[in-house]
Amino acid sequence: MTEEKQVLDLIEEITLNDGTKYIELANIFLNGRAELAAEKGLIQQVRILKLNIPHSTAVSLYEKYINDNYEMPKLDMTEWTVFDHSDPKIQKMITDTLKANYIEE
Repeated sequence: MTEEKQVLDLIEEITLNDGTKYIELANIFLNGRAELAAEKGLIQQVRILKLNIPHSTAVSLYEKYINDNYEMPKLDMTEWTVFDHSDPKIQKMITDTLKANYIEE
């Protein structure tokens, strides 16, 4: 969907306005957009858990999923989009990446 392909190399925790927290694979661009979303009050906060994660098979597959299915947030965003992790295959990519980086869900 997006013209610029994102290379994911960090893990972050995002806290939504309702207090719900979730883990996302991202990069400095996406983290910057999450920081902007927090400043705009679209989310509560974002916190980097791990930088420079290895580009494993799970990360590569998740990266392809994100690049194929989502537009990257714009500076003038008015809402925060949570990437859908409901598919068990997608959830496994996230879980495998967290395990490989010693991060508990």
